[in-house]
Amino acid sequence: MPKVGIVMGSDSDLKVMGKAADMLEKLGIDYEMTIISAHRMPDTFFNWAKAAEGKGIKVIIAGAGMAAHLPGMCAALFPMPVVGVPMSGKNLEGMDALYSIVQMPPGIPVATVAIDGGMNAAILAAKILATSDETILEKLKDYSAKMQATVQEKAAKLEKIGYKAYLENC
Repeated sequence: MPKVGIVMGSDSDLKVMGKAADMLEKLGIDYEMTIISAHRMPDTFFNWAKAAEGKGIKVIIAGAGMAAHLPGMCAALFPMPVVGVPMSGKNLEGMDALYSIVQMPPGIPVATVAIDGGMNAAILAAKILATSDETILEKLKDYSAKMQATVQEKAAKLEKIGYKAYLENC
């Protein structure tokens, strides 16, 4: 049963939202992913968002560009956390989507990650789930430890060979 619902308004969002799916898979978290345009198929979107809780979904990750209504509408219909992912666009480089998602009215919060931040959206969803799931919490701790080890290895290499040699070898 999926714990996370990933929804996007267009297949052009798959490159970013795929990073969310990849991270959830890495953490062993079941998800479902779909494409639903809130503007072009409002009835389908409404039914999906209203049914998500009954399917066992605990967090929705919603990616949207331009006017970015999808995350906010998910938050209006779904009673649990929604993480918005603003998508970069050709005109305003995602700033329009970012502003749209973070400017929600009182009572309709959407947690928002960076523009094109699909991976961080999945990590945030996992952290939300980890408040009541020890297995996910341990996987997040392991992931953090691996990131720390990677940075420490890079720092040791830089210290050993110097920055010029480091840049040549990277």
